[in-house]
Amino acid sequence: MLTLYYWTTPNGHKITIFLEEAGLDYQLVPIDIGSGAQFAEDFLKIAPNNRIPALVDEAPADGGGPISVFESGAILIYLAEKTGRFIATDPRLRVQTMEWLMWQMGGLGPMLGQNHHFRLYAPEPLPYAVERYTNEALRLYRVLNRRLAGRDYICDDYGIADMACYPWCVGHAKQGIELDELGAVADWMGRIAERPAVQRAYAKGAEINTAPTVSGAARSVLFGQTDTRAPDKS
Repeated sequence: MLTLYYWTTPNGHKITIFLEEAGLDYQLVPIDIGSGAQFAEDFLKIAPNNRIPALVDEAPADGGGPISVFESGAILIYLAEKTGRFIATDPRLRVQTMEWLMWQMGGLGPMLGQNHHFRLYAPEPLPYAVERYTNEALRLYRVLNRRLAGRDYICDDYGIADMACYPWCVGHAKQGIELDELGAVADWMGRIAERPAVQRAYAKGAEINTAPTVSGAARSVLFGQTDTRAPDKS
């Protein structure tokens, strides 16, 4: 059994997409990051950076005790290696997958996350920050668009690089990014959105988080911490 500690963020969706695509048996443990559940001591034992997602594999391939994994990219690699799916065995193709996965982890995700923050959640308008992160988001989308030109998927075959990037691109409109000039990205997103496993993954998220609006109290939890402890909301 696989246990996924999860919330309905792009990083959370990455893992449910893989699990649904692979048809694996798993259970979801919701970690409501708006209420501070990510600071619980039990969760911090498997996710020391107090971020979702985190995975516990009760039946690892070596037959030993449970293995816990934090960081969404590491989880995708772990699951791909465990199942032998969604990552190439050819070393040249495998390196491409790892490159684009790391590109998402180090660039696309963090920059789009900052874009979201300053556009939607900053307590006061900061035009410089909005312009900076919108411009960087557009640059990254253009990198992805060039990569996808003439390809159905990022590394030709559908795999963990696509699963990592797609959930971050779903919110492109909120990032101030229109897809008119990004035809390859738009086509790629359409192909992925039509996949039944992707639809199941997002449907499970909608069942768990029925009120995705971020309240004022939730903002202080999400954006107020300075370490692994929840901020004082008093």
